Amino acid sequence: MNIVLLDPRQTQSELWSITAQRQIEHLHTHLAVQVGDSLKIGIRGGKRYLTQIVEISENIIKVKPLKEDHIPEKLPVTLIVALPRPKVLRRLIMDAVTLGVERLILIHSYRVDKSYWQTPFLQQLDHYVTLGLEQAGDTIAPKIELYKRFKPFVEDVLPTLISEQSPAFVAHPYTEEKMPFAIEHPCTVIIGPEGGFIPYEIDLLIKNGCQAVSLGNRIIRTETVIPYVLGRLFSTT
Repeated sequence: MNIVLLDPRQTQSELWSITAQRQIEHLHTHLAVQVGDSLKIGIRGGKRYLTQIVEISENIIKVKPLKEDHIPEKLPVTLIVALPRPKVLRRLIMDAVTLGVERLILIHSYRVDKSYWQTPFLQQLDHYVTLGLEQAGDTIAPKIELYKRFKPFVEDVLPTLISEQSPAFVAHPYTEEKMPFAIEHPCTVIIGPEGGFIPYEIDLLIKNGCQAVSLGNRIIRTETVIPYVLGRLFSTT
């Protein structure tokens, strides 16, 4: 936890109160906070501040804001991912948020087990978003959307995300065109299931404006390929 996120309602007075037990336990156990210590606080959906701890008890920690702090910039990317296995989904959400993805879309595909859409983890996305924001020191959650039907999404929604200034790339190991490197414009990135998109799906994506690009002929796990792709596309060196 590199920042403590507070609801705006917790910051309406001169002193701000940290009351969530998970946050308090972390501050006591891992940081051993004391009165007078500085602490980074983010207002969810708003600004970030450097604060000073003025009161500590078992169930509440009060801080006073000192000055506004810098919020990390987002990556100008819409990340579209075929819904992965539930345990992978948790890591994927946290990693995507930590990396600064602006918009995350989860979709169905032929090789996505229909039971994945019944996982209770889909009801806990906000918790994993919070963990990702705390790791990154961010306050602004990405927009998350779910589409359970592949063809209507590709034909009706995907084209609205694509333009000459904002292309869409679908990762596909069976093409000769290479994934771009260090781009300087927004884009959409599409990642299939670990078994890959079937040929029909790749053809439909291409027909609706996507560029099929390769990272090489290795088949990479979903949670591995996402940081790899984003690091390649938005590298600054």
